[in-house]
Amino acid sequence: MSDLSFTHLDPLGRARMVDVTPKEPTHRRAVARCIVSMSPETTAAVANREVKKGDVLAVARVAGIQAAKRTADMIPLCHPLLVGSVYVNFEIGDDHIAIEAQVDTVDRTGVEMEALHACSVAALTIYDMCKSADKGMVIGELALWEKTGGRSGVYRRGDDVAATVTNVVQS
Repeated sequence: MSDLSFTHLDPLGRARMVDVTPKEPTHRRAVARCIVSMSPETTAAVANREVKKGDVLAVARVAGIQAAKRTADMIPLCHPLLVGSVYVNFEIGDDHIAIEAQVDTVDRTGVEMEALHACSVAALTIYDMCKSADKGMVIGELALWEKTGGRSGVYRRGDDVAATVTNVVQS
């Protein structure tokens, strides 16, 4: 057995919410990314704002922001946090849309789940708005890319992984 411990389990193995009350609030940031792969015709329609449901990226941006603010409502053991800021940005490639969500707070626990939730809901919104034209879309590569603040300090996704996803985004 490894030294790996799961903080959301009590000594009897039951789910619990971690007690963060003794911690001091600090500035925390998390960045998550994912990719929605689609046909080149679909990316062109999104880029040219020709999707009949409306401006796909504008709606996906608002959906991602809303998701970050409501993460604790969807993920049972997440703490409700006062989210200070949320940025959701997109990069349109030939056959995909890359999504990046950044969330900041000053609180006692991190915002990794808020960034991941924002990114995934933005991706699902893109899928929803484009599904009538492209049922073959795939949402993938959702990952935490960076987190700062808190006791564990700074985490940045490894260069080997970053290079792989960057190549996918640029291809």
